[in-house]
Amino acid sequence: MQGLGITGHWIGIHDGDARAVALYERHYSARSNVPTKVRLRHGIVGPGQSMILITVDGSALFGWQYNTIERYDHQLGVNCFVYRNEGSILSSELILEAEELAWQRWPGKRLFTYVWDAKVKSANPGYCFKKAGWQHCGRNADGRLTILEKLPE
Repeated sequence: MQGLGITGHWIGIHDGDARAVALYERHYSARSNVPTKVRLRHGIVGPGQSMILITVDGSALFGWQYNTIERYDHQLGVNCFVYRNEGSILSSELILEAEELAWQRWPGKRLFTYVWDAKVKSANPGYCFKKAGWQHCGRNADGRLTILEKLPE
């Protein structure tokens, strides 16, 4: 989402921004068979409404997607499809700021994300989201991914 300006640590950018693509490609969920040039041209998010955020120093990426049609997994709400922090700012602080931006754009919507337990180094997958108040709400169909959510107050 261009034109968001600086809000806390975040700047809104286009999803084909080279900085976003570079961070995205270092995230465990990025498919390695998609060439960088394709992501630069078409972006990192699929159809629907999106908000792509990068920190002012370019060390963290947050991507929100709100599907305007039913999702294959039947999840409802705004999906954090990517979060990567390579900087020194506490992840929970960045997540809280990103939540506020999401709720400004999509008021009252449930926020959710998937964490691929086996792909993260933490013994407590999703810990940074949990520190920001997110709750475990289930697993995906094949059981590999934890689903975390945060409901509006």
